[in-house]
Amino acid sequence: LSHPTTGAEILSRLDFLDEVREIIWCHHERVDGQGYPRALPVEKIPLEALIIAVADAFDAMTTDRPYQKARSVQEALDILRGGAGSAWDPDCVAACERVLAWP
Repeated sequence: LSHPTTGAEILSRLDFLDEVREIIWCHHERVDGQGYPRALPVEKIPLEALIIAVADAFDAMTTDRPYQKARSVQEALDILRGGAGSAWDPDCVAACERVLAWP
């Protein structure tokens, strides 16, 4: 099982977290419908999951991992821009850029 599915299954035991469960389940879905675990069309992906997808990708790219050194903020933004409209929601990528440009 993928970690989005495992997380959603854990939260399914808590009735009051249904909306959060759906967000967690969808955070690796892509706007082009090629994501996982369900390959949803963008219309079925909650906005919160689209936002988390960008934040999660940015964090993964800019954090040292056992298999990869951290990329620079600029390099990560370039990758996000390149995937806007396919992997990530373009408005969410633009919002990420605005937040990172502050102040």
